[in-house]
Amino acid sequence: MREPIDKYWSRRLDDVSEALEDNGFDVFRAEGEEDVRRIALSEILPALSPRTVSFGGSTSVVSSGLYQALKDVPGCDVLDVFDKTLSEPDKLELRRRALTCDLFVTGTNALTEAGQLVNLDMIGNRVAALAFGPRNVLVVLGRNKLAADLPAAMRRIKDYAAPVNASRLAKKTPCVKTSRCMDCNSPDRICNVWTITEKSFPKGRIKVILVNQDLGF
Repeated sequence: MREPIDKYWSRRLDDVSEALEDNGFDVFRAEGEEDVRRIALSEILPALSPRTVSFGGSTSVVSSGLYQALKDVPGCDVLDVFDKTLSEPDKLELRRRALTCDLFVTGTNALTEAGQLVNLDMIGNRVAALAFGPRNVLVVLGRNKLAADLPAAMRRIKDYAAPVNASRLAKKTPCVKTSRCMDCNSPDRICNVWTITEKSFPKGRIKVILVNQDLGF
């Protein structure tokens, strides 16, 4: 039973890899979480030699083990925005500093078959870093993020990724109860800043590890 599924995803990921490369992204293929760590630590980091690394909110980066692995890299200054001991003002200041780091590591909410990264942010630091600031960006991306086109990507985010994340973060938003976007005015609303990354500029600035398994929301 696995063989037809594996063939299906292999072909889908081949096509979207080509689309991403045509759009100027550097693409790396991973079969699972161990591959994600190996590619990042053995291929991407040695080529970039970053002195500072930071993160955008991403369950994919954390669950793959890459967050902890990068924290353990000797000689690399990690701006740890996930540090739970920090006060909210200190976290915000660290997020500002992260916009000038050498390598910013994050996930994405959706990926279209045309090779576009689609994201919706609460604060805006994650999408800001995708657009400009860090010298290089690494996006860890599970196959479950793939959507047919921009409308489908936006629906995926509004009616799945955002409600799940709001629930995970214990936000007081209507979508936590309804499991779909209610276009709310809640102070806890996490859907504030859209970005569509059509292409990587400069070419190769954004690297994508495309994972052949479900990862994140």
